[in-house]
Amino acid sequence: MTQYKGNEPKSIAYTAVADVTGGRNGRGVSTEPDLDLKLDTPVAMGGKGEGTNPEQLFAIGWGACFQGALGLAGKEMRIAGSKLAQCKLRSHVSIGDEGESFGIKAKMEVYLPGIDRETAEKLVDRTQQLCPYSKATAGNVPTEIVVVDSLD
Repeated sequence: MTQYKGNEPKSIAYTAVADVTGGRNGRGVSTEPDLDLKLDTPVAMGGKGEGTNPEQLFAIGWGACFQGALGLAGKEMRIAGSKLAQCKLRSHVSIGDEGESFGIKAKMEVYLPGIDRETAEKLVDRTQQLCPYSKATAGNVPTEIVVVDSLD
């Protein structure tokens, strides 16, 4: 068994468990609550595009986690919850050739209406330090996080 070193949580609040068969062209099943997804390689990579792909799942998971951490950073910085409730986030996870296999890169676009640019950038920087997905990918996944004026 291979184990990787890292900062381990002091206690575990929840563990997601998923069974995957067939890789990118298979099926992923998780419970509590039930989730059953048909998986397919993106059309751009030669697939049929008839199912969800890992990059979509990662983009959704990281985006949701980042937005949750944004709330924690906002409390720390004493930013009104009503302002944070208007936040929208668009996460991009890209995959491409990297040497003899593949690599990913990410971009987060964060729209924070009603929060001035300087405060928004400080908020996003602090969120990057708090988000578990951001911490897990730090130094491993090239990531760009940008405060934007619109997501249109």
